[in-house]
Parts: sequence; C-alpha cells; structure tokens
Amino acid sequence: MAANHSTAKRETLNLRVKPEDRELIARAAQLLGKTRTEFLLEAGRRAAQDALLDRALFNVGPENYARFVERLDAPSAPNEKLRRMMTTKAPWD
Repeated sequence: MAANHSTAKRETLNLRVKPEDRELIARAAQLLGKTRTEFLLEAGRRAAQDALLDRALFNVGPENYARFVERLDAPSAPNEKLRRMMTTKAPWD
C-alpha cells in the first residue's frame, strides 16, 4: 500500500548553497510555479531515478538478445517526419 503524502512522515534535508545558486533555483522554481523545495525535490528525484535506471541490468536469453541486436542493426524504414527534421535548418543556426 502506498504511503499517503498528507500523513507520511517528512524529514529535513539541509543544504548549504552559494547565494547565486539559491537565486538561480528560486528564479527557475518561480517560473514553473513551484516552491524551491518542490523544485529541488522534483529535480533530485528525477536525477536519482535516472542514476538508478542507468545501472539497471536486463537479463534475456540468447534468442531474445539476438533479435534485439538484429533490430538495432536493421536500417530504419523511410519516415517523412524524420526526413523533414533532418533537412530543416535548426532555429539556432
């Protein structure tokens, strides 16, 4: 059963930051309509999940692995959206 956020115990996490980092975080949080705490928790949670997922190991049998590699090595099918994206000049160029 998932913990109810309104009744779940919370703990304090103290950070020491440079004033310019605090201001940068505050500006970004305000832009997104969040508190600094919400902004930092969301960013920290996302970074933690990414770090853990980057190290996830998938065990598959030899047949499934061979099919996976075959699909990776296969040329992509013609795709109008991809062709258009690759021939359109980037806005920053």
